[in-house]
Amino acid sequence: MGQVTSRDGTPIAYERQGDGPPVVLVGGGLDDGSENAPLAEELAGRFRVYDYARRGRAGSGDTAPYSVEREIEDLEALIGEAGEAVFLHGVSSGGALALEAAAAGLRIGKVSVYEVPYAVADGMAEQWRAYREELDAVLAEGRRGDAVALFMRLAGSPEEAIAEAKRLPVWPRLEGLAHTLAYDAACLGDGRPPASRFAEIDRPVLVATGDSGGDPDMSGLPDDFLALAANAIAACVPHARRVSLPGQPHVADPKAIAPLLTRFFEE
Repeated sequence: MGQVTSRDGTPIAYERQGDGPPVVLVGGGLDDGSENAPLAEELAGRFRVYDYARRGRAGSGDTAPYSVEREIEDLEALIGEAGEAVFLHGVSSGGALALEAAAAGLRIGKVSVYEVPYAVADGMAEQWRAYREELDAVLAEGRRGDAVALFMRLAGSPEEAIAEAKRLPVWPRLEGLAHTLAYDAACLGDGRPPASRFAEIDRPVLVATGDSGGDPDMSGLPDDFLALAANAIAACVPHARRVSLPGQPHVADPKAIAPLLTRFFEE
């Protein structure tokens, strides 16, 4: 366990394991760093892995007002702790943050992202705008459970899955992270990759997807939703490589994705 201090004084908690070139893992929506822990363990045999809790989550602080720039500064502090350029791997909306950090010129050697949910599929831009408006409203009213349910609907979860989730022991933890859904929404901006900004990324980028179209918890999304988003990223990043991991869900099996990342980072 460790902690760094971001530029605005916010403490950022992380777990470090392994030795070798540094890799920083960036989690997505409703993740406090625990989702990436199994992947960190897989990568630790070849790399020095930093799995951190983004601001507002777990042991990290949450200085107001929020901005994407402050989250980039959190990564800058972690890179400073690593003491050298890092490899960056972002999952879901954390992938959008990873790309923004690369575009900002942080000391990053290579970037990999997995299933960044930009809303480029037909009809999804309108849903994204409506989601952001309603999310702001329910969070302003302190309706944390409604915010989590709203997010799950956007991600394609059927109503029966949402009802079941509310009965699970994990639900209070998700409600505790509900305010950070606004942070993830800010990282994704207007729902489309910022082409002019991402065109400034001058390092290799791996853009990966699994096969989330077959995930019953995301059955409300178009089957090609995440693939189209990945294609849009790859189209505007100069040194992008587009790959897929057939059969992998939105939370990929660490044993399936770790070899892909290892090859990419070491080549």
